[in-house]
Amino acid sequence: MECDKCGSDAIHHAAYSGAHLCGEHLRQSVETRVKRRVREDSLLDPDATAEDPDRWVIGLSGGKDSVALTKILDDVFGKDPRVEMLALTIHEGIEGYRDASLDACVELAADLSLRHEVVSYEEEFDVRMDDVVESDPENMAACAYCGVFRRDLLEKYAAEFDADKLLTGHNLDDEAQTAMMNFLEGDVRQVAKHFDASLGPFDEREGTDAFVPRAKPLRDVPEKEIALYCHVRDLPTHMAECPHSSEAYRGEIQSTIHELEENHPGARHSIMAGYEELSALAAERYREGGDGDSPDLVECRRCGSKTSRDVCRKCRLLDAIEAV
Repeated sequence: MECDKCGSDAIHHAAYSGAHLCGEHLRQSVETRVKRRVREDSLLDPDATAEDPDRWVIGLSGGKDSVALTKILDDVFGKDPRVEMLALTIHEGIEGYRDASLDACVELAADLSLRHEVVSYEEEFDVRMDDVVESDPENMAACAYCGVFRRDLLEKYAAEFDADKLLTGHNLDDEAQTAMMNFLEGDVRQVAKHFDASLGPFDEREGTDAFVPRAKPLRDVPEKEIALYCHVRDLPTHMAECPHSSEAYRGEIQSTIHELEENHPGARHSIMAGYEELSALAAERYREGGDGDSPDLVECRRCGSKTSRDVCRKCRLLDAIEAV
């Protein structure tokens, strides 16, 4: 199998496009799509200057997605005085897993001379995910606890670092799964909120001062291609899966989409193309109708984070864990 671009040995066949690519042209393909997404989403504030730069916090876990995102953004903007970047790693307290991925984060940040901050559940909440999984006071999947805690820390520290944007390494597979879950749950309001939270171009979103806005520059790139990209570029990457990852519903959706993609190449791209257009329409509908407004946000009386209730979800989970 030869590369369509140069005739060298191909390492990947992208069935959705028919392309056969060698390592170098796979690299160029991934980087081109990320750069295009950066432009289309207006990621860089047009008013940013060297004196008043756009500040980006990158959620760096050490996995393939966040490592690829960090490297590509550094290649493009690392010497641009209009952008300040900082990598933020969350240590959940999972023995034999997060320490190894933290090593990859530290190595990458050092290679790029990138400011790197690490915060942990243990220091912030006095809990470790290994212990939470063992006690499981709410009878939930580990990811349900971890997602709440992780989002809280990403939002807290992005705000503390005075970030203008919070960037995460969600890929095409991740986003297609989320889109399908929202569709199947009939959650149109969540579809609308998704547009303003992380999907829409920044110049089309309805802004909020409650949270640092998010962006997902990898969301056009399939998971497999990101893994190959990291291999081709010899990036320090921790490839193991979290031992506690067991989201049954998302797993079913993942399997369904994988089968669709196998039988109908391009299914993931089609899902996201339609979903992004519908999310924009839903967001506009809820804004104009006035009946889709989110509940007023207040400060959690325990920790001060933004919530629609007196006590935020994170603090309620911590109470349940402490009570065991």
